[in-house]
Amino acid sequence: MRRIIVGVKRVVDYNVRVRVKPDNTGVITEGVKMSINPFDEIALEEALRIKERGLADEVVAVGIGPSDAQQQLRTALAMGADRAVLVQADTVVPPLAVARIFHKLIEKEQPFLVLLGKQAIDDDNGQTAQMLAGIWDRPQAVSCSKIEIADGKATVTREVDAGLEVLEVDLPAVMSVDLRLNEPRYVKLPDIMKAKKKPLDTLGLADFGVAEASPFTTVKVEPPPQRQKGVMVKDVAELVDALKKKGLV
Repeated sequence: MRRIIVGVKRVVDYNVRVRVKPDNTGVITEGVKMSINPFDEIALEEALRIKERGLADEVVAVGIGPSDAQQQLRTALAMGADRAVLVQADTVVPPLAVARIFHKLIEKEQPFLVLLGKQAIDDDNGQTAQMLAGIWDRPQAVSCSKIEIADGKATVTREVDAGLEVLEVDLPAVMSVDLRLNEPRYVKLPDIMKAKKKPLDTLGLADFGVAEASPFTTVKVEPPPQRQKGVMVKDVAELVDALKKKGLV
């Protein structure tokens, strides 16, 4: 079966103003709207479009997180994913551990393509796709803004500083996607109802040989410094003078 695996991470909704906990141990998530990571939602949309073009038979959404992450996986099922897998973890799972979990799933599911968001908006690491490609020993393409599949190969367009870069990679492969790739579909109520009947399997970290404890410790989380009030100047000469005083020119 031609299968695509898509990573779906649960994050604080991008419309929510993130607030730091009073003890500086993290950000407040209690009572806060949570959603699919925007980059992952785009990856899922691309997988569904590939399937709709007849180039894939099944799309599997995979999430790693607390039991509440089932909500985001149900949303992925409502969008059109055929089934979902939740690897339940009550602690933060670092990118390398995430890559190892995906590799174990790849060995079982045998996909021809793994699609991930290029980064998650909660930690901005942007490392999982590259690590997974290294562990799997398969080609990778990151920050993709266009994907075309034909004859066992994928032609990928990436936006780089110098313009557009076009790569051809053999499949199976790992790809991470950029925001410009597509616009995710709107989930309708009938699709949400149908999603409740689709399979969602729950596994534990122990099933993948991954330790519960993270090798990293967050020392402190702080909000960014408050932006300083701007200064109005009368003319260009005064602007240049102010910049010279700050050592900027």
